[in-house]
Amino acid sequence: MIFISILLVDNVKKSYGSFQAVKGVSLELHGGESIGLLGPNGAGKSTTVSMITTLTQPDSGTIYYKGTDTASNNKIIRGELGFVPQDIALYNNLSGLDNLKFFGKAYGLRGEKLSKAITEISNIIGIEERLKDLVKNYSGGMKRRINIGCALLHNPRLLILDEPTVGIDPQSRNHILETVKKLNESGISVIYISHYMEEVQALCQRIYIMDHGNVIASGTHDQLIAVSHTHRMVSFAVDSNEDEMSKLLTAKKVQQNGREFVISADNTAGILTELNTLAEQAGCQILSYSVAEPTLESVFLNLTGRTLRD
Repeated sequence: MIFISILLVDNVKKSYGSFQAVKGVSLELHGGESIGLLGPNGAGKSTTVSMITTLTQPDSGTIYYKGTDTASNNKIIRGELGFVPQDIALYNNLSGLDNLKFFGKAYGLRGEKLSKAITEISNIIGIEERLKDLVKNYSGGMKRRINIGCALLHNPRLLILDEPTVGIDPQSRNHILETVKKLNESGISVIYISHYMEEVQALCQRIYIMDHGNVIASGTHDQLIAVSHTHRMVSFAVDSNEDEMSKLLTAKKVQQNGREFVISADNTAGILTELNTLAEQAGCQILSYSVAEPTLESVFLNLTGRTLRD
């Protein structure tokens, strides 16, 4: 087998009793790439990540890191992995500095090497002035940033972030996103898990969408739009005779609010000309017109369904 990926997850499965949490997931991550992992609650994302980090062993299938089976040699990935869990993993009664020292020592850093790493990381996460304050006195955004800092101390080559911006202010969120982008641009490979579609769309070159323990779609944003058959949305308004216009649009999927309409279209080439022709038949004119490209959120909902799940 020829490996061109830093990480290759090959048909892994995991069950807990009679419940099959992951049913045969495959994904890959190239060096210096950022991929997004999306899915509704219960899709199998956390179990998949747990297997990648070697905290859980798959029942079957294989996970390779730099061509080595991590089940037979988990040290190869653990030494180069930075993991930022969704639940903040910090000691509230210690200062930010002491938390960084604790986790740095856990990674085997000591003395000048540890001090240098803390200085560099505190600069990256932008929290130098508050390092000596107790974590319990930090805002949610500061805790998130320290949480990320703890995962970066040993200069990992693979960084997994699980919902790193949940429940924080816009400024901290923006800082975290910019930090992740810069880390990825520096050559660190990133797996980014989030329910915020715009974050994944902005940060990730490729995206995997999971549901019911399977990867149901993967690819670039444009590729996902194509495979999900998600349409562009055309919005327009007429000056009068909206009921006549509505009758002429019966062959299309239409949302109407008074004289304003929204229709879906596979291809918008020539759609304005078509609408003007219909408007002339209805005895009205098009006052405004716009086209909205499919978003990652619309693709996600189209693939996984629109019903909220616990």
